[in-house]
Amino acid sequence: MGVTVLPDLGTEILIPVCAIIGIGFAIFQWILVSKVKLTSGSAASNNSGGSGKNGHGDYLIEEEEGINDHNTILKCAEIQNAISEGATSFLFTEYQYVGIFMIAFAVLIFVFLGSVKGFSTKSQPCTYEPLMFCKPALATAAFSTISFVLGAVTSVISGFLGMKIATYANARTTLEARKGVGKAFITAFRSGAVMGFLLAANGLLVLYIAINLFKLYYGDDWEGLFEAITGYGLGGSSMALFGRVGGGIYTKAADVGADLVGKVEMNIPEDDPRNPAVIADNVGDNVGDIAGMGSDLFGSYAESSCAALVVASISSFGTNHEFTPMLYPLIVSSVGIIVCLLTTLFATDFFEIKAVNEIEPALKKQLIISTILMTIGIAIVSWVALPSSFTIFNFGTQKVVKNWQLFLCVAVGLWAGLIIGFVTEYYTSNAYGPVQDVADSCRTGAATNVIFGLALGYKSVIIPIFAIAVSIFVSFSFAAMYGIAVAALGMLSTIATGLSIDAYGPISDNAGGIAEMAGMSHRIRERTDALDAAGNTTAAIGKGFAIGSAALVSLALFGAFVSRASISKVDVLTPKVFIGLIVGAMLPYWFSAMTMKSVGSAALKMVEEVRRQFKTIPGLLEGTAKPDYATCVKISTDASIKEMIPPGALVMLTPLIVGIFFGVETLSGVLAGALVSGVQVAISASNTGGAWDNAKKYIEAGVSEHAISLGPKGSDPHKAAVIGDTIGDPLKDTSGPSLNILIKLMAVESLVFAPFFATHGGLLFKIF
Repeated sequence: MGVTVLPDLGTEILIPVCAIIGIGFAIFQWILVSKVKLTSGSAASNNSGGSGKNGHGDYLIEEEEGINDHNTILKCAEIQNAISEGATSFLFTEYQYVGIFMIAFAVLIFVFLGSVKGFSTKSQPCTYEPLMFCKPALATAAFSTISFVLGAVTSVISGFLGMKIATYANARTTLEARKGVGKAFITAFRSGAVMGFLLAANGLLVLYIAINLFKLYYGDDWEGLFEAITGYGLGGSSMALFGRVGGGIYTKAADVGADLVGKVEMNIPEDDPRNPAVIADNVGDNVGDIAGMGSDLFGSYAESSCAALVVASISSFGTNHEFTPMLYPLIVSSVGIIVCLLTTLFATDFFEIKAVNEIEPALKKQLIISTILMTIGIAIVSWVALPSSFTIFNFGTQKVVKNWQLFLCVAVGLWAGLIIGFVTEYYTSNAYGPVQDVADSCRTGAATNVIFGLALGYKSVIIPIFAIAVSIFVSFSFAAMYGIAVAALGMLSTIATGLSIDAYGPISDNAGGIAEMAGMSHRIRERTDALDAAGNTTAAIGKGFAIGSAALVSLALFGAFVSRASISKVDVLTPKVFIGLIVGAMLPYWFSAMTMKSVGSAALKMVEEVRRQFKTIPGLLEGTAKPDYATCVKISTDASIKEMIPPGALVMLTPLIVGIFFGVETLSGVLAGALVSGVQVAISASNTGGAWDNAKKYIEAGVSEHAISLGPKGSDPHKAAVIGDTIGDPLKDTSGPSLNILIKLMAVESLVFAPFFATHGGLLFKIF
């Protein structure tokens, strides 16, 4: 319907070049981090220098206080190795189980999709253009299976690389904290950037290569090509589910066990080396918050791209074979990498951090700068990569859309993400009233703390839901389901920056733990605590982004599923749909119950083991004997591997059981119900847990008169805050973040199996 300014050749060059730049930038950041040496001597860091940039107060505190520098560095290296080995061992064990599932599910995809036309190898009339012939269903089954495996492997690699980078950087951040908070911040942030850019660039590059390779077989059959590509999103999210749930159970079992016995019963500090669960706790930060989160956001990115491509393939872009507009979602992501690269330089090179109170504003500026620059980037992309007017598939009809309308769809998603991020920050940062109120409620004990925390979580849902609702209304009004898919992509377009900020948190947390375990000075611990406190809030912002984008992604996938399953309308008043709706709304609660109970069971074993060691190892509390860290690591590993299977099975089997036995109409109700209730539960769980955590940190830091009146550590209000934080741990790090995968994964799985469900589904209704 029109020509684009950007030629097809330009698109073929732009996407891979941007991805390679992203990978190159990640490698460059890693080289800079690696210059901090974990060796003794005056060259503890090649990154030092006089009073260099971001090296405020560039001197070694150890030298001033006469502490042996060589021993400190050796201790840091030893602790880092223990954390790295624990995390690697857990992930390898997890991937063995997940690998078996991956093979089994790949076979299932091939058999189910191949049976749609009885494993026929003959060409068939196209679904949306019956006069044309498309590739056989068997080919779609084979290529869907290949793209599923590709997505799964990319997701696993993303999580594993993130964990390796984080465990490489944690001790280096600790050592840099000796030279000032600015140096430590830069090391932690650069390490986060390595993960952010590697994941964003790899996800884009693998998807682009897969599309081009599949095109060699499919030729002009773009409908079949992009239907097969949806397997990529399914693979990414199914691995993310096990990563998030398994990693979340691991980290919180260790965290709860370490806190309850160490802080509450034994009155020893957090991350004290005498605590047997302390290594398992630090390992957990990497396998849950880094590897799990990396896989999760990769899954969101893959699914939003797949949802947009499926709808575009049956719109004018696909039917007219317009290559550049067809790959508009990938071009947006490509520009996002360049925008995030420029944004990162603001944190690492353009501005100095000289004081603790500059850390959080620096991280928030990252979100604001990336959003502003990305808005300009989207405007340019929409002008050069789209014709001025085109049609978008809208449930059986073609809707005429202008390029400026599509720009607004992406932009509204991008800005809705920022709003959700800042609302999350308001409700979870101890700089604002809501968390301070929760901290104040600790005066009267743990019960009032829990009541205030729950109320805060429920209240924090209001504005994000309005933001999501507005973006859905605007984007659907302009460009139907394609508008919602690109709005989700807009929210995820700055994924490299979002992930950098997200990964920064656990790296700083680990750095503080290493400082405590290595017996470094209290001033260094104060600096790492300041980095960690800022990281806690930004992690909550990251979770807000992930949940908001999951809502839009799953709605877009739901729309693609309804189109693909040839459902003309979803009528809530029909019994088939309504029973699905009410069951779907129940699923997030069932899933949360499973994951919470799993954390509780694993934490129970951990508490018993830590108590046993304090009772039976002579001299452990006095610091003259070493605890048995390995047993605690094993408890967490065994519990998380065993406990991740039932919640995973619930999510993966529900669409298959409902689709086969009750049909596509009931399944559409289940997806809608799970989406509507899942988003609310996920936001409230994440924010409640985040608020309790920061209320505890507010009392511990004692930076205001109000906080001092509640402290110090060990006081009754502090003990009440620790109990709240412990209850909130599984909410914010296991159940809450896993729920966004539940709603996305069920939707993308339904989309992949839609042809099978439409042909063979609804067995019970056919019998009766």
